[in-house]
Amino acid sequence: MPQIRSASRTWSLVGIAIAIFGLPAIVGGHHYLVTERTASATVVRELLIIALTVALLWIVRTKERLPLSSIGLSTERLWRSLAWAIGLTLVIFATVIAMLSLYGALGIQYGEGPQSSISPSMWVTLLTVIRAGVCEEIFYRGFAIERLHALGASKWVAALIPLLAFAGFHFRQGFPGIILALALGAILTGFYLWQRNLVAAIVAHFMVDFIPNIFLPMLGGSD
Repeated sequence: MPQIRSASRTWSLVGIAIAIFGLPAIVGGHHYLVTERTASATVVRELLIIALTVALLWIVRTKERLPLSSIGLSTERLWRSLAWAIGLTLVIFATVIAMLSLYGALGIQYGEGPQSSISPSMWVTLLTVIRAGVCEEIFYRGFAIERLHALGASKWVAALIPLLAFAGFHFRQGFPGIILALALGAILTGFYLWQRNLVAAIVAHFMVDFIPNIFLPMLGGSD
């Protein structure tokens, strides 16, 4: 657990607020202020989220004066991280298949309607998928868990608060989407608590979004 200096506690609290509330604030504001869902509007939204992530990393390095490894970001043993990411991806996909099968058996609809696709543009979808994997893991796993714990919350409370925020962030997908996000977020959270390896979580999160939203549509569109 990183040691937070008393002089930087305020900045850590600012960082926690960014990590938990920044993403829904940007996405919610975009949803209510932008009347037409265009590729350019989506790019602006994604760039704002990326900028917020950069600001959070700036807080870690310049205000808290801590290494990025304090939020699980390290390139040491990169191949081991990639191996963990493959296993984590398989576990998540197995969970998705099981839950969607359960939804189907119960007659619960999920992932249908005009908002089911991320963007009509494949390149904008790719940007969103990359941003989701990197930024959401930095927000809801690495920073929020580590700093809540460092500031006095128990390990389980520090994990539960950002997990619930992560699941609630998917409210636009309806109750089935929230439950699915809660299950998948719990897997990522449990893995992070176990290994403190944010790189593996980022890669796995990216792959889980990339395969259905980019890779499979590309295969389906090929002649």
